[in-house]
Amino acid sequence: MTNRYGAKTVYVAVAAAVVVLVLLFGSGIIPVGRLRSGQSPTYTYRIVNTYPHDADAFTQGLFYDNGVLYEGTGRRGRSSLRKVDLRTGEVLDIRRLPERLFGEGIAGRDGSILQLTLRAKKGFVYDKSTFEVEREFTYPTQGWGLTFDGENFIMSDGTSALFFFEPESFTRVGQVIVKDGSRALLGLNELEYIKGEVFANVWRTDLIARISPATGKVTGWIDLTGLLGPADRTDSTGVLNGIAYDIENDRLFVTGKLWPHLFEIEILHP
Repeated sequence: MTNRYGAKTVYVAVAAAVVVLVLLFGSGIIPVGRLRSGQSPTYTYRIVNTYPHDADAFTQGLFYDNGVLYEGTGRRGRSSLRKVDLRTGEVLDIRRLPERLFGEGIAGRDGSILQLTLRAKKGFVYDKSTFEVEREFTYPTQGWGLTFDGENFIMSDGTSALFFFEPESFTRVGQVIVKDGSRALLGLNELEYIKGEVFANVWRTDLIARISPATGKVTGWIDLTGLLGPADRTDSTGVLNGIAYDIENDRLFVTGKLWPHLFEIEILHP
């Protein structure tokens, strides 16, 4: 079936994606050169500012709104939704998930925040001001990354697919398969919608893919190799994951799981 986003609806199980990545690349950080096809431009970066970040936060989702940073964290028994002061890294408010749930991506819309969970196929809608749960919703896949494009929520599940959901009912209204050239891109994780593109962390890499949501085509790569120094990357699970965009001031923020820093960066053209 072809949907209104112009791509054939094909679901690839997340378990298969994880197995493929592990078999191909082992358990460490995947070398960036082994993912890029060479058909899309690669951008580099300049660090504009460095801010404190809770090194115990297993970052799964991130967005910036009206001067405040919102963060979703994972791990069972430690998953949370947080409101964070950008400049100090101080946690201003926190809502902890039930211990059995593994928190994943978050996104804001109007006065609400949505948060996914990994395998429960259940998410939560919170009041943005109070963090009180307004309702729950379900979805048919694992939940990884989440963002809002002004019309629909866009979700990743660790495969090469991006799913589009109507915001009120969270009914799936379309999907695209993300490809760099002819090759499907596995491991799509945390997402951020920026100026008509979806920026996606690729699991266990130092790369952000820039994606056309209409076609699924990778339009470019942002190579963040070296952003976090080796002395600060003390846990093998502490990979790049977390993208937030300040629309009002055109600022881009990135961080990672268990990273002690959050960075404001400028993208440099190739």
